Amino acid sequence: MFERYGIYYTFDGALGEMGAKWLGWDIAQACEHTAGDYTKRPRKYGFHATAKAPFNLANGKSEADLKQAFTTRCSTLSPVTLGALQLQSIGRFLALTINGDDTALKSLASTIVRDMDTFRAPLTKDAIARRMKSRLSDAQIANLHRWGYPYVMDDYQFHVTLTGPLKEPLNQVIRAEASRVFTPLLPAPFVLSHLTLVGERADGHFVQITRLPLTG
Repeated sequence: MFERYGIYYTFDGALGEMGAKWLGWDIAQACEHTAGDYTKRPRKYGFHATAKAPFNLANGKSEADLKQAFTTRCSTLSPVTLGALQLQSIGRFLALTINGDDTALKSLASTIVRDMDTFRAPLTKDAIARRMKSRLSDAQIANLHRWGYPYVMDDYQFHVTLTGPLKEPLNQVIRAEASRVFTPLLPAPFVLSHLTLVGERADGHFVQITRLPLTG
């Protein structure tokens, strides 16, 4: 039994290996690597993009129930082909994002959020209050109350977080290094062909429970 569960897109091959080494945590192998302090904040989540943000399991639901529903859902969804991945700054963070039209990807993520939401326990008042400290739009506040996370549906953005917040001149230094190691590995086109069910251990690190192809 894990603390929380989430649905991610995770990476394999050379890009997945580099991502694990960069962050210092391998979500698939559940092992640590040496990494810079600037990756400490995203490290425990692993090298991933979120489809459904981490949630506590609802009363009356089991991990086995969740795993079965996840398996069924993956069998009905089709892979999505996107233009490419790119290195981009999101505020003071560095991330990999989609370069090109992401309409089909937003639709896929929205389907996952909606169809798997029966497994999510309602947010506590404290959890809502913490989220409300961010600068949220009216739509994001509505998402928070309805889906437990503000950045879903039309506000969803596929991103793979590479760092915590960076100040200058460190930002330029780390961006140059990230460009050097990741750019040669970024796929174009990028095909999102599977999803990963993950669980959060008691130490806060996320690990892979199962990874399944989209075969719909």
